[in-house]
Parts: sequence; structure tokens; C-alpha cells
Amino acid sequence: MKRSAFNFELPGDLIAQRPTAERDGARLLVVDAANGSIAHSHIRLLPEWTPEASLCVPNDVKVRHARLFLRRPGGGEALLLKFLGNGRFEALVRPGAKLKQGKHADVIDPADNSILAELFVEAELDGGLRIVALHGDAPLDWDGVDSIGSLPLPPYIQRAAGAEDDERYQTVFHSQEGEAVAAPTAGLHLTEELIGKLEQKQCAWRPIRLHVGLGTFRPMTAENIEDHAMHEELYEIPESTALELESALRNRGRNIAAIGTTSLRALEAAWDGANLKRRGATRIFIRPGYSVKTANYLLTNFHLPESTLFVLVSALMGLELAHRAYKTAIQEKYRFFSYGDAMLIKNVIP
Repeated sequence: MKRSAFNFELPGDLIAQRPTAERDGARLLVVDAANGSIAHSHIRLLPEWTPEASLCVPNDVKVRHARLFLRRPGGGEALLLKFLGNGRFEALVRPGAKLKQGKHADVIDPADNSILAELFVEAELDGGLRIVALHGDAPLDWDGVDSIGSLPLPPYIQRAAGAEDDERYQTVFHSQEGEAVAAPTAGLHLTEELIGKLEQKQCAWRPIRLHVGLGTFRPMTAENIEDHAMHEELYEIPESTALELESALRNRGRNIAAIGTTSLRALEAAWDGANLKRRGATRIFIRPGYSVKTANYLLTNFHLPESTLFVLVSALMGLELAHRAYKTAIQEKYRFFSYGDAMLIKNVIP
């Protein structure tokens, strides 16, 4: 299929630049993939739309302060993607043409230009990636990076990350582990109170983890979507969660609600039709023609035109219904992208 089939016009004023005043303040568009119906609701009413005794599966990965500012003529940045050990990371750097193998740059505090660490480019990888080494007083790990870096807000949020984002661009249920360079944004809407209301309906809250990297947010550039190569991302499913999910999948006795596309992709990558692999790496690209095998509900935000995530939504409900749902959201002035409103897709698996 052509990438252009997943394009749509989005007014710039619908791109949310800040979160709602309250974490659970978003609107909710409810779309039934089975019959094509569309309803308007609110995220606070999510428990009313979620079947009793569902298995709710969020991504509990921690968003890291993975954006580093570099001192060099004309400026520069590094986005750290994966920790390789001993102060070494896989990263995207800008400007890539200048930061070649063997080059150094100072990591600075943009507020006062003080030097926080040193970055050394060890190697160049395919796709414009680099292996970089980071040293402060000692080689840095993710905890060290969190102390000197900034949250990597998406480029469509046209402001620097601030104190508000340290709280709101992180889920309330995040673990202290993992490496994510983008938030699992559907989970940003959930509060402890909302999770409690789901549990009052005997819904089980069962986090898994996908380490969010380029596979989730790198744009498509190929004319045909089949030619787009996903970047590898790692996932982990706790043993107790895996056993409960396996029972539900084998017997089809419980609904499974994926809280976010990253959770859905992890589930689909792990399930082989009989068992769930507890950990692994995936390049899964869910696109039209793919039949989802695990979750039959998906909570998600509204995604970029021509993105792999809008392609995923189109695979779940069909391209025509996906465009109709997004057109409805635009007409009703729903807020889009990371800090925007949410959509619940029902009956993904009939």
C-alpha cells in the first residue's frame, strides 16, 4: 500500500502543546471496529467502556532524560536510544554530518552552558545511528543520564521540556527500569483513581514493558509501506502476567485491553499462538492485512499522518473507518498526539 493512503489534513491548532489541567481530563472517542459506530465520551468514563474482568495491559517503561545538548559551532544534540554498558549508548546525533567516528563534543546545561559530561563518537551504524561513549566523573549509565539530560519531548511540541513535563510525560505507574525515548502516551491519561475503578470491575492491571525506541516513532519514508523497516525494540513480560495472559488467550474467556500501541505490539510479538515469549526483540509492523491475535480492546492517542501508528490503527479497524474516525475527531476539535485526547477501539477481534 502507498504511504499516501494514510495521509490526512490536520489543523495545527489541534496539536496539543501541553497536557490537560488534570491528568484524566482528556476526551475519549470510542470506535467499534465491528460495526463502525463512533461515540464521544471522556477518559474518566473508561471503566464504563471496559468489560468487567478484563485484563488491562499497560506499558510500565520509564521515559529517560535521553536528550542531550552538545557544545559545538551551530549547536548539536544527541538522543540516546539504548544502553550498551560501560558508558556506551546507541544514539542519534545532530548534526550527523559533523559528528562522525572519532569526534568529541561537550554535553552542556543549556541554561548556563556549563559542561556536564563528554561525548565521544565511537562508531557509525546504519540508519544514521552512532555508538557514543559518555563520561562525567565516570562512565554514565541511565541514572547518570537522567541527572544531566532533558526529557525528549516530540518535535511537534514546540517548546523546551519543563518541570511540568517531568511529571506529566511519565505515567503514574511507571517502573524505575527500562529505557524509553518516548512516552507510552495512552498510559499518560491514567490516574490511581481510574485504575482503582477498573479494579472495582474485577479488571486486572497487568503491566508489561516495551522499551520505546525508534521502532515506535521513526517516520516512514518509503513510498510503499511494505518497504518500511522497523527499528528493533526489546520487550519483557513478567512470569505471573504471562501465565494469566496465556490462560486468557488459550481459552478466550476474558477480554484483553491493551493500554497503548506499545503494549499491543509487545503482546503480538510475544504470542506464537500457544505461548507468550517472556522477553525478546521485535521489529513488528502491524499494517492492513495483519490479523491481531491478542488484545480485542486498544486505548490509544491520535497519531501523526503517514505514521506507523496510524497504519496500526488502520489495520485494527480498516482504513476507511480509521479515516472516518479521525475526520470526526478533527471536526469535533479533539486534541492530537502525545498530550492530546484518547481513542478506545472496541472489538478489534470479533
